[in-house]
Amino acid sequence: MSDYFQANFPLQSLSVAESGSNPTRVESNDGSSRELALTVAEAASERKAGDIVLLRVADVSYLSDYFVIVTGYSRAQVRAIAGSIEEMVETLLERRPLRSEGKSEGSWVLLDYGDAIVHVMMPAMREFYNLEAFWGHAERLEFTTSNDGGSQPT
Repeated sequence: MSDYFQANFPLQSLSVAESGSNPTRVESNDGSSRELALTVAEAASERKAGDIVLLRVADVSYLSDYFVIVTGYSRAQVRAIAGSIEEMVETLLERRPLRSEGKSEGSWVLLDYGDAIVHVMMPAMREFYNLEAFWGHAERLEFTTSNDGGSQPT
């Protein structure tokens, strides 16, 4: 029996840079990852998403650089928030999610952009799974909505 290895699984946002002495030097692309996470948070805020949390998980996980977790208060709002995120990211950053799940159910939509993973959840799902506690050792960036006086992380 062979060892299991998932070759197509994105480990992080990485780019390969060419140089004379080291032709396959790998560099992290945290600036664009941060921009993606902030764009996602802003799009969610525009659809009145609640409790927007940005977690920088790059130092504690190989899954992604950022998790963005937001609450939608109805199935229709969860779908609208996810749609708004996809539209804004595609318009501003020319990116589409690598994978998406849960749109038909509408209680938890997951959008995987590789270097940022977005969770749009109903309050009951968010409370039950408590992703903030599970990833509590990650750096937490508070996001204040434009109604709260700006849309910058702290």
